[in-house]
Amino acid sequence: MPAFTSYEPGQPCWVDLMSPDVDASKAFYSAVFGWDAHDELDDEGNRIYVNFSLDGNDVAGLGANQPGMPPMAIWNSYVCAPDVAATVAKVESAGGTVMMPPMQVMSAGHMAIIADPTGAVISIWQPGEHPGAGVANEPNTWSWNELMTRDIDTALPFYTDVFGWQFDAMDMGGGMIYHVVHGGTDGWAGAMAMPPDVPEQAPNHWAVYFMVADTDATVAAVTANGGSVVMPPMDTPGVGRMCIFHDPQGGSFSTLQPEQQG
Repeated sequence: MPAFTSYEPGQPCWVDLMSPDVDASKAFYSAVFGWDAHDELDDEGNRIYVNFSLDGNDVAGLGANQPGMPPMAIWNSYVCAPDVAATVAKVESAGGTVMMPPMQVMSAGHMAIIADPTGAVISIWQPGEHPGAGVANEPNTWSWNELMTRDIDTALPFYTDVFGWQFDAMDMGGGMIYHVVHGGTDGWAGAMAMPPDVPEQAPNHWAVYFMVADTDATVAAVTANGGSVVMPPMDTPGVGRMCIFHDPQGGSFSTLQPEQQG
C-alpha cells in the first residue's frame, strides 16, 4: 500500500467529516471501511478530533459540528497550499467568500475554509506535521473529490484563479460534460454541472469518494450499520461501479469500485 508523505500545491490532500454525533460516526465508518479510530485529546483530556487510520496510515478525520452548523454530518475536502494566507488573499477578488480565515491547528498545520462563487465550500490546508492522508487511492481510502454545481461556467475560473487548476473537458454522452482537474500530469479531482434531477434543496457542493473493492459488499455494510443508499450502484464504462450513500447522521459520501483493466 503506497504511502504519501507530501502533496503538491493545489492537490487535494485530506478529507474529514463534521458530525453531530461523533461516537456514532466513529462506529459507522469503522464498520464500513475497517478503519481504526484514534481520539486526539487536549491538555484536559477532552476529545478535539478523531483520526481514522488504515494499516497505521491516516486516511480521514472526524470532528464535532460547530454551533450554527446544520444538524447533519458533512464531508469536507482540503486542498494543499504552501501559504494559506496568500491563497486566501485571492479568494474574494476571484468572486468567492472566506468562510473561516486562516487559523493554526496546533503543530499539524494551518487551515482556512472558503466558498466558490456558487456557494460550494472547500478547505485549504498548509501542512505542518500533518501533510494529509498517509494513503489514498486504495480500497477503503479516499480517492476522489468532485464539484457539483448549478453554475459550472462561473465556478471553474474561480479555481483556476485561486489554485491554478486547469480543466480538461470530457464528453460523457447524453449532454453531460465532465471537467477533470489537472495540476500536473494526473487528474486530481473533477467538476460537473448538477444534474437536473437533483432536488433543488441540495446545495452546490464538493462530493467525496472512497475507493472500494466490492461495491455490492459496501452497500450491504452501509445498510447493515444504519446508512442508506441514495443512488443505487451504477456502472460507468471506463470508470467503474459507483454508488452514493447517506450515513446515519445524514452525511453524503460516494464510493467507486474501479473498472478492471485488461
